[in-house]
Amino acid sequence: MSKKTPPVIELRGLTKRYGMGDAQHNALDEVDLTIEKGEFITIMGPSGCGKTTLLNILGLLDRSDDGEYLLDGKSVETLSNARHARIRSQQIGIVFQSFNLINRLTVIENVALPLTYKGMFRTKRLIMASDILKSFHLSEREYYMPWQLSGGQMQRVAIARALVNNPSIILADEPTGNLDSKSSHIVMEELSDLHKRGNTIVLVTHNPNLTTYASRVIHMLDGKIASDTKHPVAVESETVKKPLNKTTKVTTKKSTKPRKRKQAKK
Repeated sequence: MSKKTPPVIELRGLTKRYGMGDAQHNALDEVDLTIEKGEFITIMGPSGCGKTTLLNILGLLDRSDDGEYLLDGKSVETLSNARHARIRSQQIGIVFQSFNLINRLTVIENVALPLTYKGMFRTKRLIMASDILKSFHLSEREYYMPWQLSGGQMQRVAIARALVNNPSIILADEPTGNLDSKSSHIVMEELSDLHKRGNTIVLVTHNPNLTTYASRVIHMLDGKIASDTKHPVAVESETVKKPLNKTTKVTTKKSTKPRKRKQAKK
């Protein structure tokens, strides 16, 4: 028998503390969470509930104080910061709430930057960066400087940079927070397309409308998971097939009319 594939992410009793003495509080309070490959999860909750702290730990940008974090079945708690950075460059794409673009580099150079850690030649890096910028309708801005872009355009560039490595896990902290409705739609459609290709996506948001893209919605409160709801996948194809079959039968009956016309001519 083949071994069962472990969850992409598994948290066991994860705890993160801030402050000292009487001022100490748990930003995360013994969180248990399992994320399977290919899930699209949105995390919601009021400010200060632990959403961003959780995302930072999942992205190996921060460490927990207690508990265990398993990535593809392997603990990452004891790994060095250098090893964490290597995992991020190969497996995890992070979209920050702020843009974090480098002002001295052009748009295409900003997007290509993560590929330098793979030892890729400059020409290939720029080709890959150009391809992903097209999907965000930013081809005409490739050689602009970040300060020449609008806030929405800068966020889309930051998202393109996070995706250029083709990460299997995408973590996004309010990726549409600074975007207009058109840009938000472009970003969410791109994330939805990546999800359909098998990527695992964890999205932190305050916008309830974005939960329609998710296969699972988690609500947090006071450092704990208050609710965890799966969205059933609607089988629309089965619903559509029935009326189509009925229409086909009606068409078959109508096909007998020409024969009657021939008999009338005789």
